[in-house]
Amino acid sequence: MAHDLSVTAKTDLERWNQLLRPYASPVTADSLIQLALTLGLLAVCAALMLTVNLHFGYWASLPMAVPTGAMVVRTFIIQHDCGHYSFFRHRWACDWLGRVLGVLTFTPYYWWKRDHDWHHASSGDLSRRGFGDVTTLTVREYLALTRWRRLKYRAYRNPLVLFGIGPAWQFLVRHHLPLGIRGRDRKAIGSILAHNLVLAALFVVFGWLLGFGRVSALWLPVIVVAASVGVWLFFIQHQFADTYWRERRLWSFVAASLQGCSYYHLPAPLEWLTGWIGYHHIHHMAARIPCYRLPACFRDIPALRNATVITLRQSLACSRLALWCEERGRLLSFREALSA
Repeated sequence: MAHDLSVTAKTDLERWNQLLRPYASPVTADSLIQLALTLGLLAVCAALMLTVNLHFGYWASLPMAVPTGAMVVRTFIIQHDCGHYSFFRHRWACDWLGRVLGVLTFTPYYWWKRDHDWHHASSGDLSRRGFGDVTTLTVREYLALTRWRRLKYRAYRNPLVLFGIGPAWQFLVRHHLPLGIRGRDRKAIGSILAHNLVLAALFVVFGWLLGFGRVSALWLPVIVVAASVGVWLFFIQHQFADTYWRERRLWSFVAASLQGCSYYHLPAPLEWLTGWIGYHHIHHMAARIPCYRLPACFRDIPALRNATVITLRQSLACSRLALWCEERGRLLSFREALSA
């Protein structure tokens, strides 16, 4: 599943920048097409869900939360590109579109952007964990915990919590609380509060038109589906056996990008649906590349094909991984780590 990228990882960052720079510019027409297709299909799915609800009842409409949630995931990928200023040439256009899409995804744009920027700057650095990532302990850290804190960490890494309860809490509750902001960032706090006001206004409008209970009962499952899929994608892109974690003095941005991020090789329809975010090693090397240009970049630059490739079937086993073993340089399951 993994390949040795030690030689590639030592390649000078400037050389990588030169290789990737031709792809790191959006094509406005292509961006608008991607946006129109995504929002158009999201609107169609939401309209079908509402129509089925009105004519056949709630339980008949609930399965439509899956395709609608999938389109929210794709909407989030465009918002994500806006956060990296890769979707349009002008930053103001990216910021305004990101704010609008953030309302659909229940994600305050600026607050999320700051957190995600920290993730890109520190991914794979053991001394800078805790912002924009999945909490990961080393084997040594886990063994030093009290029994109660070990139990809490095990509960957190349980797939039911990590991909079910956790994402629902994060997107439905945590995203809307201006608490725990790094450095008491006033702009991030303002982003959350403004986001909440817009959501409340829209809820009043659509609740008045369609019924407050109906709006809540239809859209909240959509967000839960989208949140679970989104967290799963993020997890697989970083949490695999041969991922990359190093102390600050040994940490390398290039190695963290090429070794610490996977290429999630999905069937073509799912690649499109997930906004090609599976080419995650390329995205971390050059976040200014628009999502729709990642496949061409992967095809044209042979060195990028040496990434850790994870298929849909292989990814299922990654959900068991939980502890980083510094001695073995691998992410292990609890059973593997504690039986060694």
